[in-house]
Amino acid sequence: MQINETDWLKKWAEYSPQKFALREYHRNLEWTYFDFNQRVEALALHLSQNLGLKKGDRIAVYSQNRAEYVFLFFACVKLGTIIVPLNFRLMPRELDILLSDATPKLFIFEEEFASKVEQLKSLNKVDSKIAIESLSPFLTDPLSETSPLPCLPADENAAVMILYTAGTTGLSKGAIITHKMLFWNSINTELRLNITSADHSQGYAPFFHTGGWNVLFLPFIHHGASHTLLTGFDTDLILELLEKERSTIIFGVPTMMQMLSESPLFEKADLSSVRYAIVGGAPMPIPLINKWHEKGIMIRQGYGLTEVGPNCFSLHQGDAIRKQGSIGFPNFYIQAKIMADQSRECATDEVGELWMKSPVVTPGYWNKAEATKAAITDDWFHTGDMVRRDEEGYYYVVDRKKNMFISGGENVYPAEVESFLYTNSAIKEVVVIGVEDEKWGEVGKAVIVLHAGKKLSEMDVLQFCAGKLAKYKTPKYVEFVVEIPKNEAGKVNRKLIK
Repeated sequence: MQINETDWLKKWAEYSPQKFALREYHRNLEWTYFDFNQRVEALALHLSQNLGLKKGDRIAVYSQNRAEYVFLFFACVKLGTIIVPLNFRLMPRELDILLSDATPKLFIFEEEFASKVEQLKSLNKVDSKIAIESLSPFLTDPLSETSPLPCLPADENAAVMILYTAGTTGLSKGAIITHKMLFWNSINTELRLNITSADHSQGYAPFFHTGGWNVLFLPFIHHGASHTLLTGFDTDLILELLEKERSTIIFGVPTMMQMLSESPLFEKADLSSVRYAIVGGAPMPIPLINKWHEKGIMIRQGYGLTEVGPNCFSLHQGDAIRKQGSIGFPNFYIQAKIMADQSRECATDEVGELWMKSPVVTPGYWNKAEATKAAITDDWFHTGDMVRRDEEGYYYVVDRKKNMFISGGENVYPAEVESFLYTNSAIKEVVVIGVEDEKWGEVGKAVIVLHAGKKLSEMDVLQFCAGKLAKYKTPKYVEFVVEIPKNEAGKVNRKLIK
């Protein structure tokens, strides 16, 4: 039988048909690899025969994590269609921008968000829209006899996903994710984390984020391992499942690791089956590392981004304290260099921009040729992150070139927030910066100059953002000033503002 080399699910359905593959906790549903594959094939036939989807068509999904979402992804692999996960925290105004860019043929939404969907202006250009709940029968109902799904010729360079990242210019960009990227990211991950088919973990990172798919979930499927899918992050439930299911790896950003450690269940939970925790998104404080080490869980910090990997760098758990703040070394099939400018590499401990070259680098941004050209030079991707490399070869992220900050694991780009705030006629000038926050790592602070004669309060600004900006983008603090500090060239002096 011919098998599509990108269809990992079908291969495991043949190799280990009765092996447990996926569980959805909240509905108490689970599937073996054989059953999982059979149901995904039935869904793929439905999408093709009844909804007219074909190779290259986009399917936009506006939903929280649920099993139907996972089935959709693998149906896209089999059909050659492209899944476009949408951030369920976004407001209609923000979603319209992404939908107009992706031009999906099918829009799938969770019924919980129906009121927001009704406000979307871009759906008049979409062929079909359906509730994701309408696909639920494919999870459990008996399957009828159907004709076999035609085997799609493997194309490692074909897009399988578009993941939108907030743009530094205030416009979102859709990073194209190919089969080749998924394969090599999985290999890099397995080589550094020793993944085997015996591994198990819980999936709670949202699917609109690269971490939801690519940190552990798809590498686990590639290697025949298993997952329990959760609808979201629930500290007590996760600790219970880590113990009950004898999980082997934990993934989280520092905020998640802090919240887990503060749970009343943390001290008593038996986590002896866990090899280590994978932590990214921001440096993890030493007191928090120590707390997990005392629990017997070693911490492996890393670095990645949507457009590359995302499993790009990894710091061995043995160096977690000695090299605190380091992202470690590039993973197996990744080349890295630190550039002082377009032509000169940095010396030891000199700060410059991190460039990476690898099969896991995106071919570009959807519908954005200029942005792609600016980001990639001779296959080297410019990350926009300022890093240094010490005398032992360990890498450290020093700053973010474009002023982006991370709030609870989500990238926030000040330019996007500033662009929206300028739509308030009372605001003359505004600068948004990231400030430290005990719970979320960083949150936004808006520094505002008002037009003469205009009045706004902090509450007025927050209410102006409500329902129009995602909550993690909405500034937590607002300060009104007479003048925004600027440098000699007249540019905003963000360093002085901070």
